[in-house]
Amino acid sequence: MPVWVRGHARLLAVVALLLLLAVIGSFFNARFRDVGNFQNVYEQSVGLALVSLGQTAVILTGGIDLSVGSLISLLSVLTSGLIDGHPERVAVVIGGVLLLGLLIGMLNGLLTIWLGVHPLIVTLGTGAILQGITLLYSSDAAGSVPPGFEDFAYGRIWGLPVGASLTLLFFLLAAFVLRRTRHGRYVYAVGGDPHAAALLGLPVRRVLVVAYGFCGLCAAVTALYVVSRFGVGQPYTGANYTLASITPVVIGGTVLAGGRGGVIGTLLGVYLIALLNNLLNFMDVSSHYQLVIQGLVVVVAVSSFTNSHAKRS
Repeated sequence: MPVWVRGHARLLAVVALLLLLAVIGSFFNARFRDVGNFQNVYEQSVGLALVSLGQTAVILTGGIDLSVGSLISLLSVLTSGLIDGHPERVAVVIGGVLLLGLLIGMLNGLLTIWLGVHPLIVTLGTGAILQGITLLYSSDAAGSVPPGFEDFAYGRIWGLPVGASLTLLFFLLAAFVLRRTRHGRYVYAVGGDPHAAALLGLPVRRVLVVAYGFCGLCAAVTALYVVSRFGVGQPYTGANYTLASITPVVIGGTVLAGGRGGVIGTLLGVYLIALLNNLLNFMDVSSHYQLVIQGLVVVVAVSSFTNSHAKRS
């Protein structure tokens, strides 16, 4: 097997599964293979892609962020609640929401460092606090946004969807940073062995804080997208994103222990999940069974990656 193929076997496997799903779906329903359907899949995967991008950065360092769903909920109700009836506030609120997401993410990283507790526990706790604050602010849909705010989700530039195109650009920039910059190399080193990285003099703490801050920033962008799509923020709008954001990361080949993987695999994992859900909808499969199938896909993905890695070792 060529070296390039061996090094990208995981990505090629996900691409093969995407093509297989496309072929299977085309046989089940002629409408599935319409260009418009694939375009819808591409555009509807934006929210999951954005939050999974941030989750990838954290998991690459050997951590995990279980507060992203609650953070999305909080920032979404703040966005629509603060803008409600005041379109002149849009720019200020967007800037404030992005800054708040960044700071809360950085706080998660700092707490993980200061407390010396596993990030799963830390972010589970901060997630509960954030959800409580969300419900204190609003226990129901909060406010509304002006029509122009929906351009993030539904707008087009030169015929291209704004949200989906920006998301793709974010992934390409993140891939460049991870693979072509010193900070990217630090991320993989810290995720592979933080103690060895510290002994080598690498800025382990800074890498962790930046990763969690980036994850919080991605959650903030996701919140803005969700509000743009639905026109209102709701207190539980981010509930499904927490675990869902981990699924494409794992499917794309990023190791939960850290140090291996990348954002391109995550993006392919997002499209795989979106296409699978789309196919199941065409087959009239219940949403409950869809969750079961998604869970099985994750188990198979993790086990296959673990087995292949063990064989190479």
